[in-house]
Amino acid sequence: MRLRRFAPVAVAALVAGLLTACGGGSDAGGGGKQSITMWIYPVIPDEATHRGFWDKQVAAFKADHPDIDVKVEIFPWAKREESLTTAIAGGKGPDVVYLIPDQLGKFNKMIEPVDDYLPADAKADYRENVRAAVTLDGKMLGAPILTSSNPLMCNAKVFTATGVTEYPKTWADLLALAPRFKAKGFDVTNYYADPNATLNQSFYPLLWQAGGDVFSADGKSVTFNGPAGVKALTFLKQLVDGGYVEKDLITSIPAFEQTNVAKNKVACTWQHVPADVEKFWGKENIKIFPPLSDARSVGYGTVGSLSILKGSKAKKAAGEWVSFVTAPAVASAYDTAGGYFSAKTSAGSLYPQDPVNTEMEKTLSSTTVGALNEKSREVMGVLAPEIQAALIGKKTPEQALADAAKAAQALL
Repeated sequence: MRLRRFAPVAVAALVAGLLTACGGGSDAGGGGKQSITMWIYPVIPDEATHRGFWDKQVAAFKADHPDIDVKVEIFPWAKREESLTTAIAGGKGPDVVYLIPDQLGKFNKMIEPVDDYLPADAKADYRENVRAAVTLDGKMLGAPILTSSNPLMCNAKVFTATGVTEYPKTWADLLALAPRFKAKGFDVTNYYADPNATLNQSFYPLLWQAGGDVFSADGKSVTFNGPAGVKALTFLKQLVDGGYVEKDLITSIPAFEQTNVAKNKVACTWQHVPADVEKFWGKENIKIFPPLSDARSVGYGTVGSLSILKGSKAKKAAGEWVSFVTAPAVASAYDTAGGYFSAKTSAGSLYPQDPVNTEMEKTLSSTTVGALNEKSREVMGVLAPEIQAALIGKKTPEQALADAAKAAQALL
């Protein structure tokens, strides 16, 4: 689970400058030598492996596109938005950049839609929810290269220790099981309420499961303070007030090794994935299920995509590169090296010999990233502290969400 939420940056004022700024590439009248630059981040954790992967792809692409030079620059995750904003403002932005959905909303006016640069069959090959995750106003703002899922993950060891044989499917199931786990010294789940924890993996899945959303359909107002939001926050408060979740996580983010999840004291979670817990639980104890449901079953899943910036002076060449590296053969190799899943239906199962990841793949169609909105990060910033205030008893769920909505509406 990536708990860091990067500080918001102001980008709207840069739009006018971007439209006349130079990109990282060069175009010799459409017929000569062209060069493009792509900014990527450590999707594959091992630096040497990551660099080797892209060196191999650049060489393969060059063999078929001798007139296009590609430079891949790998940057750290930290402060990536600030760095990108600064580069764009100075006319030194890349031609292609890796972005996740809430960044697509923020930078959307600076992005060249990829619709005209991808073959029709390639666009049709994307999972429906993956394509929706990068689409705004009917246009694809990026070509997805990976996806993930945060379904319900349970620890079989904890269920055995408590004598519980039925795994939860709904909120009601989880609440009904909570006292039984508590009586044996276990938490039924965990919840990070510290404002530095992303709501994408904590509160928003519950909001969606209750039938709600963060923004209205037109993106001009917030709706998280409606009945679905109140129901989701009330559900969380029941868990906290009942002593069914780890108290420390409501106000802090301790080292993972110090949490009850790592100590095999938590029954189920939607805030972690197998890679987080395998060395603590043992792979044989990891059980994957569809996301919890109330009105519907839905969980969070990220989508990483490659976007072409409007400032690029070699958009056609950038489009050729993006099309090449997001094709199933290349993207699947990247996904497995980074521990992610394919955004394409034709790729099939990437982990046929791995029962845990096979079950994870089955949940990909039940994920969403929520609505794309340029104020997503800022709205999360005003909502998270109010959720925490409700959970520590300073405000009622209704008041906390109303106060957050007032602040969020001012941002919109």
